[in-house]
Amino acid sequence: GGLVINGVAYLAAGPGPHPTIVICHGWPGNEKNLDLAQALRRAGWNAITFNYRGSWGSPGEFRFAQNPEDARAVLAHLRQPEVAKALGIDTGRLVLAGHSMGGWVTAMVAAEDPALAGAILISAANMALLGAVPGDRLEARAASNSEALAGTSPAIQAAELKARASALDPRPRAAGLARQPLLVLTSDDGLKPATDPLVAAARAAGGQVTEHHQATDHSWSDARLALAQRIHDWLITLPARR
Repeated sequence: GGLVINGVAYLAAGPGPHPTIVICHGWPGNEKNLDLAQALRRAGWNAITFNYRGSWGSPGEFRFAQNPEDARAVLAHLRQPEVAKALGIDTGRLVLAGHSMGGWVTAMVAAEDPALAGAILISAANMALLGAVPGDRLEARAASNSEALAGTSPAIQAAELKARASALDPRPRAAGLARQPLLVLTSDDGLKPATDPLVAAARAAGGQVTEHHQATDHSWSDARLALAQRIHDWLITLPARR
């Protein structure tokens, strides 16, 4: 959108190039999974975090439809030869991951990006399904998720979720997730039924899908070390994409 958004590159030690994971945060993004970034960095992976337009100090106005666009822009930036060289990125081993709304962003983007080495959904939401929530309840939910978001309001967010529900739905794109390995991690937060159709469609299209359900809350509060270990163990099995 002509803006420069904020990001942080947690670079692994050594000259590289290193495999690299991009982590997409949720709505509004209080949990940025920086413990995962640091754990994977210790294991030899670069970890990239970023803030969507209009969130957490990035310029612009926050809109749901822009968030996948911003993730695509981050991937395109990292794939530029001069950027990849400067940051020590192995562009053949580039993985996209996301938690909650970030899992929705990951599904939307990975379904259209076969060059990714893999994709990870952590307690992923389907933002399109919120369009069916009654307006007053949806605005109340948006009001509780609006901190550090600029150029928006609960009413604006609720209106977008209702008006653009079909465009925000990753399920019609789910077969595209079969083109790279997929790790799907669910928890006891009630969001698994929103993820199951993506898993089923990816498998039906011949995709390589690994699933794990953890008896924990949406933030994985008591299972953070297990979350990092499970992601690491899956990442090291991925072949490079060239």
